[in-house]
Amino acid sequence: MEKVIRIDSVGQFSAMNNNETLHPLVNIVDLSKADERQNRKSNYGFYAVFLKEVKCGDLHYGCNYYDYEEGTLVFVGPGQIIGVENNGELYQPKGTALVFHQDLIKGTSLGRNIGEYNFFSYEVHEALHLSESERRLIYDCYSKIRRELQSNIDKHSKTLIVSNIELLLNYCVRFYDRQFITRENVNKGILHKFEELLNGYFSSERPKEIGLPSVAYCAEQLNLSPNYFGDLIKKETGKSAQEYIQMKVMDIAKEKVFDVSKTVSEIAYELGYRYPQHFSRSFKQHVGVSPNEYRLLN
Repeated sequence: MEKVIRIDSVGQFSAMNNNETLHPLVNIVDLSKADERQNRKSNYGFYAVFLKEVKCGDLHYGCNYYDYEEGTLVFVGPGQIIGVENNGELYQPKGTALVFHQDLIKGTSLGRNIGEYNFFSYEVHEALHLSESERRLIYDCYSKIRRELQSNIDKHSKTLIVSNIELLLNYCVRFYDRQFITRENVNKGILHKFEELLNGYFSSERPKEIGLPSVAYCAEQLNLSPNYFGDLIKKETGKSAQEYIQMKVMDIAKEKVFDVSKTVSEIAYELGYRYPQHFSRSFKQHVGVSPNEYRLLN
């Protein structure tokens, strides 16, 4: 198995790429200053936003590969493994990376809300592809952060640096919304596959064997990360992926309830509920009446 390099600190990452460590918890790293190196996999102990400007092979992330394009933003969260398959060849890194440690944002609004930026747990093949104008905005945010890092540190420095990181991430939320729209045909294809997946799931024995389908299970079947899948479904339908699954379960349940040859408990088990009372409670919550009352009404 190929060795994974642990990079725990901002200073370690900066030094590995021949950049001065301007702050122990945050830096803007010019990757073109790095020595030529072989492809490798790394485990980061901090947040990183990579703006890549060169094709450097097939990037491996999780169980997937992503063929880098120029002007692509890739986001990495602490503890995640990202890297390129080692083919033995040398390449010259090129691009810019914003790296910041969790300790930098503790006690700030960004620290409280960092979990809402779902793209830090997207797969690399779900990366953000920037237009030229979007790339300029990202560079502008990088420049403001670098300017603060190069200035004399004062009581305002941390606030301004963190605010600019937050601004950059908020732009990325907007750009991902744009990407969801421009990839609408692809997204609708995924929605169709999601529907087919659920139909196939409930027409099989899988509900009895493994229970109700989870968002993570559906995302895995569609080769997407759970967060990207959830965001995509929310943009397309206005409902969370979990709400969409629950809606589908209730639609199927209403059809099954018409079959008076089966008890409510049998229907519950067929749908994947471990306990019939949970099914009855959920049915009443979503439909307004209990399964037996729905049977009598119809």
